[in-house]
Amino acid sequence: MAAAVMIQGTGSSVGKSLMVAGLARALVRRGLRVRPFKPQNMSNNAAVTADGGEIGRAQALQARAARVVPSVRMNPVLLKPQTDQGAQLVLDGRVAGTVSAGDYHAMKRDLLPRVVAAFRALADEADIVLVEGAGSPAEINLRAFDIANMGFAAALDLPVLLVGDIDRGGVIAALVGTHALLEPAERALLRGFIVNKFRGDARLFAPALEAITARTGMVSLGIVPWFDRAAQLPAEDSHDLAARKKRARDGALRIVVPRLPRISNFDDLDPLAAEPKVALTLAEPGCPLPEADLMLLPGSKATRADLDALRREGWDIDILAHARKGGAVVGICGGFQMLGRAIADPRGLEGPPGESAGLGLLDLETALDGDKILRAVRGVDCVTGAPVAGYEMHVGRTNGPAAARPMLRLDAGEDGAVSADGCIAGCNLHGLFTGDEFRRAFLARLGTTPDPALLWDERIEETLDALAAHLEASIDVAHLLEIAGAR
Repeated sequence: MAAAVMIQGTGSSVGKSLMVAGLARALVRRGLRVRPFKPQNMSNNAAVTADGGEIGRAQALQARAARVVPSVRMNPVLLKPQTDQGAQLVLDGRVAGTVSAGDYHAMKRDLLPRVVAAFRALADEADIVLVEGAGSPAEINLRAFDIANMGFAAALDLPVLLVGDIDRGGVIAALVGTHALLEPAERALLRGFIVNKFRGDARLFAPALEAITARTGMVSLGIVPWFDRAAQLPAEDSHDLAARKKRARDGALRIVVPRLPRISNFDDLDPLAAEPKVALTLAEPGCPLPEADLMLLPGSKATRADLDALRREGWDIDILAHARKGGAVVGICGGFQMLGRAIADPRGLEGPPGESAGLGLLDLETALDGDKILRAVRGVDCVTGAPVAGYEMHVGRTNGPAAARPMLRLDAGEDGAVSADGCIAGCNLHGLFTGDEFRRAFLARLGTTPDPALLWDERIEETLDALAAHLEASIDVAHLLEIAGAR
């Protein structure tokens, strides 16, 4: 079997995902065949794989960092939250149904064999597998039949490195406390720790490293300084949305995005936010939507529930008033469905069965029914002729008179709709703003000058290289490889 090491954290959002991505790129540059793996993920940010499934967005980024094609084997269990206590369950890239938190906890024991099988299949084609944990192994209430952290590590006897986030405070207690809450057999798998997101003089933290080692026996593999460019990479979940906020600039094109409770695939927004002459505001609940040049409705994992939430906030009134004044409104996937007259979910695929009235800005109706569409597509923008590329990930079928004026012409067929006056538009395509030519044409039509130097794919690659160099400068990679058993 390939060498392997598991990166676990003292909590969520401590930097595990980016650490795996950066290490993947660093090890690939050393000539190793690297595969990322996460047994269980919980995120509404997902990506379509070449083998026709879906995995967490973070694993797709890690695959890119490893310079390999994303595969469903890299994330065999994906939970996509739809309510506070229920989620869509994706197994080996395919939707397996909707489960409550309690039901899923009971079925985890049966999932371990297929998770192990996915790992072994990846290991057969790699020199080293970088495994990412989920949340924290110290969540002892979830220890029974665990497949996300120590349960998985124990099943394969994987060495574990523990990552703590010093930026949120209490990192010493987090590392020592996590160690204390583990069972003796689990502690035996811990081989070291890494302190992440450090600001200041690392020499002042030396006594803390000694204290952690004295109390746990774990050795330090390094202190990783704060990485300013982390926000330039796609985020794993909504915890990272705060880092996407951008200060408004005078004279900039104002794009307002309502932060929906079940917002999904919000990395769609990243290329727009990166434009120097764009001020993208993520509107938080409790406040009216501010004045905008464009209101953009993002994807949603629970479209009808998020539409209800939008109405509770009064945001529907703001959007409709904006549209009456001739303002531009664009919807992506779930946001596109909200622009129509009605959304029906007869089988309860995203929540209780029923039908909701849409915003009525496009003469369309959506039925949430049939198999989930998962595919990468290419085509052109019908208005400007600019090329587009991205992926579809939805169960909704949207039809109606407005579809006679499609927004996009794709290799899979026409998609989306544009109002007669051109002010309202929407489509199902995620990722379309990553295309430099389309993004520039889109922004130019809205009256701003896009940055000709912003090449999105090149920016992602440069950031991954910078992340790899950042980690190599602060982590003892040779020791990490020794722990993993790499030859």
